[in-house]
Amino acid sequence: MKVFIDSSALVKRYIEEPGSWRVAELIEKAKEVAVCIVCIPEVLSACNRLVREKKINFEQYKWIKNEFLLDMGEFIVIDITNEVVIRSIHCLEKGALRSLDALHIASAIEYKCGLFVTGDQRQHAIASSLGLSLESV
Repeated sequence: MKVFIDSSALVKRYIEEPGSWRVAELIEKAKEVAVCIVCIPEVLSACNRLVREKKINFEQYKWIKNEFLLDMGEFIVIDITNEVVIRSIHCLEKGALRSLDALHIASAIEYKCGLFVTGDQRQHAIASSLGLSLESV
C-alpha cells in the first residue's frame, strides 16, 4: 500500500510517544512511504523544541536527525508544485486548518495515497471530508 505520513505522525518514528509502534508498523508494511517536503523542517523543528525543553539532549537530537535524513532518502518526497498549492487552497476552504497541514493533505491527494497517517485531529477531519483513507496515531 502507498502510505503518506504527515509530520505529526512521522515524528513518532523518532520520539517515543503514543502511536510510535503503529507508525513503525505502517512504515514497515508499506509498499511506498511518501511525505511532503515541508515535513523535513517540521520534524526537525519539533525535535529542536524538545532539546530546548530539555526532554532530549543534543546527542539524541543528532542521532534523530541522522536517522530522519537517512529515511528521507528512502521515502518519496512530494514537492510543493502548482497542483499541490491549488489543492491546498481547496483544503483550507473546507474548514479550520493550518497552511502546512493543508499542504500535507494536498500532497497526499496528489500522491494518490492508499492511506493518510496523521496525529492531528483537525487535519484528520478535513482529509476525511476529502475522501482520503485515514489512520490517526
